[in-house]
Parts: sequence; structure tokens; C-alpha cells
Amino acid sequence: MLLSLENIELYYDHVYALKGVSLNLAEGETVALIGANGAGKSSILRAITGLRKPRAGTITYRGDRIDGKSPAEIVKMGIAMVPEGRRVFPLMSVRDNLLMGAFTRSDTAGIARSLEAVLTRFPRLKERYGQQAGTLSGGEQQMMVIGRALMAAPKLLLLDEPSLGIAPKLVQDIARAIVAISRDEGVSVLLVEQNSRMALSISARAYALSTGTVALSGASADLMHDPRIKAAYLGGDI
Repeated sequence: MLLSLENIELYYDHVYALKGVSLNLAEGETVALIGANGAGKSSILRAITGLRKPRAGTITYRGDRIDGKSPAEIVKMGIAMVPEGRRVFPLMSVRDNLLMGAFTRSDTAGIARSLEAVLTRFPRLKERYGQQAGTLSGGEQQMMVIGRALMAAPKLLLLDEPSLGIAPKLVQDIARAIVAISRDEGVSVLLVEQNSRMALSISARAYALSTGTVALSGASADLMHDPRIKAAYLGGDI
């Protein structure tokens, strides 16, 4: 297992966000977290990245406990997150936004190779290389922040709602890019998505969350046809 969460409890003040959540992710695997707003999906990512400290439970990455480590330490261990809402540096160029993702690295030649790989992966970014990030479309900004995360050379990529506010055509492009990143670069992916159909179609396994707990889990192909998932998230009828 690359990543394992065991009985994680996380609170915001006195309100619980996660209550006994356990999940895992293997090397090279893409796993989806689906569920409604407030179900606890993003809280799981915040716990993994050290942005929120769990009150109980353990988080293990490549055999080492990381709950209690700082976000900077966790990034250096090979975990990168693409936050919800993109959060670009709007007045900086596409180039400089991408290079911000490599702030923990000192291997100049490796950074240059990563930059070239990102521009090959997302040709639109190459076309807009010197353009201010704030002038890009929502879909182009999403490509850029995924590329920025890849500049950290992660082993585990955490994606928080990458389809949010994106035109349907670009959602398809981003979904294909996620599949290709995992397949071609061997990066494991933990995908948080409200677009459950997209999330289930590109992941191997999935966890469905409800009010801070895991309600269902299993192979994504099976969950796609589960009547409970279809009724709650895919617009189907029981």
C-alpha cells in the first residue's frame, strides 16, 4: 500500500468532519472519493497533506506515519495536491506558476525535464506560456494547476474537484489527462469529485462518503451500477 488511513477522526472546532474513516490506495492506483457537499471528501485531503491534524487515527505513506508532519515535509515526501478552486497566481505568467510547483526541488536539469513534460502533456499551456495566469479560461487554469503539482515530481497526486466550474469539453480533456498521468508516469491519484460519473469512469476503486463516514466502497465499475450510487449520485432510480 502506498497510502493508508486508519480510523481517522477530524474536527473543525467541536464539529466532526471525519468519523472513523479508513481507506487505502496502492502504488499506481487511481481511487475516487465521491459524495455530496459536506460529506468529508476535502477534509480527507487536508488530513493527508497536514493542513488539518486528525484528533485520532493514523495516516501512513510508504510505510511511514505522516499524521503530525508539516505540509512542507509531506510535499517533500512525494505528495502534491491540486486544491479546489484552482488558486492560481493571477498576475504571474504560466511559466512562473508552473515553476512555483518545483519550489522544494534543487535539481535544475530535472526541473527542466518536468517543465517540458508538463508542456507536452498540456499543449495549451505552451501556447500561453508567457501569458498572465489570470487571463486563462477556467479549464486552462485547471490544466495549469495540475501541471504545477506535477512539477513537484509527486508519487501521489491529490485532486480536489478538478471538474468544478469547467466546460464539459474541457472536463473530458482533464479526465483523459488524469488517466494518462497515472498510466504514463506511474503517479498514484486520489480524486475527490462531485462529478461521480466521471470519477467512477476513470478510477479503479472508489469510496462513497456520507456525513464524515465511508458509506460504500468497492470497484468503481461495480459502484457505477450499484442502485444506491445511481440513485444518490448518478441520477438513477431505485
